[in-house]
Amino acid sequence: MDTEISGQEQSPLQLDLNEVTRKILFLDKWRGIFRLGTNNTNPQNHDSSHDSGEEAKDGSEMLWHKGQGQLPSGGFCSIPKLFMSSRLSGSPISPAMATMLQRSLFGNTVYVLGSNWRKAHFEFQRPFSDLAFALQVEKGGAQSIQMAVQGSIIKYFLFSREEKDCNLHSLCNLSQQDQERALAAVLAGILWTAGAAQKAIVCFVTKDIRSTSILDYSRDNFIERLQLFEFSEKEATERFIYDHLQCFKGEGSHGVILFLYSLVFSRTFERLQEDLDVSTPHLLQSRAGSILCSQAVINLILTGRASPHVFNGYEKGRSEETLHGVLTRSDVGYLQWGKSMSESDRLSQVGSMLKTPTFPIWLCNIGGNCSILFSTNRQLLSDWKMERVFDLHFYSGQPSQKKPAHLTIGELLKRLSVYFSALRDVAGIV
Repeated sequence: MDTEISGQEQSPLQLDLNEVTRKILFLDKWRGIFRLGTNNTNPQNHDSSHDSGEEAKDGSEMLWHKGQGQLPSGGFCSIPKLFMSSRLSGSPISPAMATMLQRSLFGNTVYVLGSNWRKAHFEFQRPFSDLAFALQVEKGGAQSIQMAVQGSIIKYFLFSREEKDCNLHSLCNLSQQDQERALAAVLAGILWTAGAAQKAIVCFVTKDIRSTSILDYSRDNFIERLQLFEFSEKEATERFIYDHLQCFKGEGSHGVILFLYSLVFSRTFERLQEDLDVSTPHLLQSRAGSILCSQAVINLILTGRASPHVFNGYEKGRSEETLHGVLTRSDVGYLQWGKSMSESDRLSQVGSMLKTPTFPIWLCNIGGNCSILFSTNRQLLSDWKMERVFDLHFYSGQPSQKKPAHLTIGELLKRLSVYFSALRDVAGIV
């Protein structure tokens, strides 16, 4: 199977794999040291996502480097309850591919995704309800992936299905089968786009460890069980995901992690290096003990390219380095706001490729929290007359929200105008 890990000598991201393999094998003597203080010394015992060592008391989502002292209690990754049959014709992950996967995600090989990530999967709200179209969203770094996928799910329900009404009622009148078909179609579509419409690779987990050297290397008892399935047709990808959807949506499936791995392999390591720049050398970021998605991950889901920035095209950074922005108009848009952002900072301003998407759906990043803003009227972005008064719906992903919020923008702006006029009169401002 072609996973495009060739050309390693000329790439700064890729290591000399012979040297990597030698170091991997050398780490065998450290296994006992890293497992001190844990109850699960046998890797075969990690068969549940709710084992006693899963939750780190300090809330950490990463495994510390061996030079930083004792490991947090939740450092070791449990194995999903749901397995893919090892008899299917997939290709087991190799030590070289595992190394490249880790370095593409973290920039090193010493971190693993923690408990919040391992819990995250793609599960819908109750069918035939006010939020039947919506995913249940977890806290932590996986939230941005779930909400980015949520935007494409809304696009599918409103604008991709034939002979379906584009209204809010249609989003509530969804069966479980409707939900599952949408999830399979959306995940397959995102992977296919990331693969440049040439191929998609889906990662699942098998019961058997395929390489003990990876186990010594990864220490998370998870990566070494990955099996990769490659498809040269989008429809075949969708059918395969639909047939094995429980591996993405089941509780304990590690579904978001598997989707992230599939996204990386579909994009290929070579393309990822071309997408990224000096400001973002890898896809995940460690911040305050948590592992978060960079903008490159969000853009990869929205546009199929892991561009690290939100402006259009290319820009020069403060040190004259070339920074990579969005090159194509996105189907689902993106808006952001944060206290640290300045209108004078051109590099933080969202460009038209994301601000005015093909469909009236926006992933909103407000202070690091993701939400979805959408309209059921597709003409909103193509007919200026629709901009006078229009409706938007808002889904925050918060458990407290029981139905999408409804905003009428024209009336809201009129009321704000009246309100500010009254304030000027009271204050005596001309």
